[in-house]
Amino acid sequence: MTGEHRLEFVLSAVDNKPDDYLIKPFSLKQLSSRIEKCQIRKGYIANIENEIDNGNFYQAIHHCERLLQQDDKKMRLQILKIQAELSIKIGDFKKAEKIYQDIQQERELPWAQLGLGVVAFCLGDYSQAIITFQELIEQHPMMLEAYDWLVQTHEAMGNDKYALSLLSSAVTLLPTSFLRQKKLALLADKAENLAIAKTAYTASIKLGKHSVHRSSSDYSGLANVYLKSNAIDKAHQIVRLLNLQFQNDPEALLRAALLETEIQQTKGNKLLTQQAHKKVFKLNQQIDTKISRDLRMEMAKTFYLNGNSEDCDEILKDLVKANIDDRLFIKDIVTMCNSIFFDKSYVENLMQTIKKELADTNNKGIKLFHEGNTQGAIAFFEEAIAILPDNHRFILNMIRILIHDMKASKPNQELVMRAQSYINKAIQLGIPHDKVSVIQSALNPFLRTNN
Repeated sequence: MTGEHRLEFVLSAVDNKPDDYLIKPFSLKQLSSRIEKCQIRKGYIANIENEIDNGNFYQAIHHCERLLQQDDKKMRLQILKIQAELSIKIGDFKKAEKIYQDIQQERELPWAQLGLGVVAFCLGDYSQAIITFQELIEQHPMMLEAYDWLVQTHEAMGNDKYALSLLSSAVTLLPTSFLRQKKLALLADKAENLAIAKTAYTASIKLGKHSVHRSSSDYSGLANVYLKSNAIDKAHQIVRLLNLQFQNDPEALLRAALLETEIQQTKGNKLLTQQAHKKVFKLNQQIDTKISRDLRMEMAKTFYLNGNSEDCDEILKDLVKANIDDRLFIKDIVTMCNSIFFDKSYVENLMQTIKKELADTNNKGIKLFHEGNTQGAIAFFEEAIAILPDNHRFILNMIRILIHDMKASKPNQELVMRAQSYINKAIQLGIPHDKVSVIQSALNPFLRTNN
């Protein structure tokens, strides 16, 4: 840190989790000492960080356990902290909880208390999570991470208005936090608090202007808020700005076209509405599934409201099929469909049809495997995953078949790494630890052989 003492700058630095910090004035000797300590620490955990960077969380945990056996007193707490965080990442919440509890018994540390709250949240014990995060905020009013988790907990419980109030407090402490401003905008929009949504979207646009976080969704979000407020001309102004700022971004152009359709519809301009809708249709054909799923859901709604139910159905089928294991997103689809369709059984019938279709597909791959056609089964699931990359069942079966193939024949580096990449994908998708850990244990002997 420099000699800057303003709260906003201090919090901003802390929020970025620096390895260490110095406050002016400091000597050359102090600076040299801190850098040397950082280098030693980085070297000590280099193997762990390399595995984390490659998404190999189980191997990173193995390195943590190995270092803990060396019983280095100076590094012990840091290694335990990393191990607990990795345990949460792989879904081994009981292990993480044990680590944090043991640390708290030795010495009360804010990060360990926060970790216990995160574990409670992950286990669905929202009441305990709220108590833990609230206590942390009372003891450490500037601990923004505790605000973030408390907001997430209340949101998971459906307490959107209370979550909004808490997030507003966090943003007041650090208004330059882009991601919190963006989250605040989305949450306020969802809670129909248009005043806060407008302010937060405006802040997100300003903060993201020269940042990697710059996004067309902030512009379209602000335009939608103006539309909800009946400020049609201001909404149109944002759409023009969106087209200007993101001229070579197909997704941004699609957002603009969707907004243009709604604006012209609101104004009662039938011809201009049809022209904008045709542009949406054309852009949809050009970029298809490459756009975000939230935007595709918005397109389905627009198609339906403009009488194009066939394309609406097609988009919804693709969305449900691709995200069948994501309960929260499926819930959003159900909510949207129930708000625009008269037939409330539509979504239920769609779900049943797609679940049966996916089960049939999975059974075909399993049948090939049981018939002894291992390579055919691998090729089959490879193709299925290419179409539906986030399907839990396809990924788990693919890993099991790859490991079986390694046991039956001589494994090679490419095959081992391929299986590991699918395991990393499974962790990323939140497939339960009890399912992933078994196949990781089965793969580990091959990893050691190839290292």
